[in-house]
Formats: sequence, structure tokens, C-alpha cells
Amino acid sequence: MMSYLAHTAHWQFFGLVLAVLGLILTIATSGMDDWRVWYVNDVSVITSGMAWVGIWRACFYSNVLDAAEFCRRISITDSFIPQEIAAAQVLCMTAIPVGIAANLIAGYAIRLAYFNIDGGHIRLFFSSAGALYFLTATCSLIPVFWNMNSVHKNHTIDFPPEFLLPPAPYKQELGLGITTGIGSSVLLIISGLLFLSYRQPRKPRKHKAEGTGDNTDLRTGGLDTENGREGTDNPAFKTEEKL
Repeated sequence: MMSYLAHTAHWQFFGLVLAVLGLILTIATSGMDDWRVWYVNDVSVITSGMAWVGIWRACFYSNVLDAAEFCRRISITDSFIPQEIAAAQVLCMTAIPVGIAANLIAGYAIRLAYFNIDGGHIRLFFSSAGALYFLTATCSLIPVFWNMNSVHKNHTIDFPPEFLLPPAPYKQELGLGITTGIGSSVLLIISGLLFLSYRQPRKPRKHKAEGTGDNTDLRTGGLDTENGREGTDNPAFKTEEKL
């Protein structure tokens, strides 16, 4: 007898929804320019007095340059970038394919449960998706917390002259990229916990029907049809015939 599985995966379906949203936020985090918000004293070029430093480029607004928004790309091969930005580029690009793989496995596991397809490995798919969600969150949290620490300690970056940025701001703040990365990781961790907590119901045991201990079928005239033997006559019938 097959176990009914659809009712066992409602929380995991909710976890899949959270994970999809978390992966979208993870992708958005990696592309944001404002991981760090720099405040500068010299506003002769950076007329807004504020610059945004992401993991892929640095930008600021200016009224004296040709473009209102001035940006320069940051590459992992640049010698001036700090370790936390280089690590963020690698780990964020790792988190995205791992998160996609986690969502695909999670969706397949949900399908198995909702269509009542018990192939014997459904628990493995749920556990694998949960583990990959944790891995995705880890790949996002490490650079987020590393850059957060740099902001709190007001670490400097020795930008080359073409970036038109000072090596150190007088103040730094956490940007939207870091807060979004924390939010996406929290969603992925919750999803991972939900998938790892999945419990597959046990299959009910088959019980053998208990026999009555009498193989004689009265409707067959006392013939034991199971053993192929003819039953004995009832003495009461013989007495009645003599009377």
C-alpha cells in the first residue's frame, strides 16, 4: 500500500517560495553598487559628497563631469582591491548556480510528494535541497560579514587616480547591498531548515487475514474445497431419516 505524501510537504512548498525569493535577492545583492557608502570631504569632483563602492564597480554623482553618474569597474585582477571584495566576487558567483541547483532539486522533491510518487529516495532529495540552501547562504554571508567588518573599522581602499576617489573616506556606512545580502541569506537558511526537517511517513504494514480454523464450507454440502477432501455426514440427519 502506497503512503499518501502530499500533506507532508506543505511547509516545504512554503520553503521553496522563500528560497526562490532568497535567490532573487542574492542575485540582486551581487549586482548592487552600494555595499559600502563613502562620505568624502572634498566635493570638488564628487559634488554629492557621497560615493558607492560595490564588489564590481565604484560610482558617485558629479556635476562637473560629462556624465552625471561616474563609475569605474572593479576586477578581481586589479592589484588595489582588498581581499574582502575579491572574495565577494568569487563567492557571490558561486552562490548563484548553487542556489539554482537547490531550487531545481527542491522543486523535484515537491513534485514527488504532491504527485504521490514514492520512489524510495524522496527524503534524499529534500535533504539535498536543504544542504544546498545552507551552502548558498554561506557563500553569501561570508563576503557580506567580511565587508561589514571593513565598514565598521573604516578600512581604506587605495583606488588608482582614474577612479577619482580618495583612498579613505571620513566616514563609511553599510549600503543596501549588505543588508539585502543578509536578508537573502536568512530566507535561504529558513528554507534549508524546512527541507531538512521533512519527515517521510512510514508505509503501513500488511496484516495477514486470520483464519477461522474450520475449512469446511457448509454451502458445499460438507465438502472441504480447500483440501480436496469430502466431509463426513452429520449423524443427526441419519436419525431424522429413520424416523
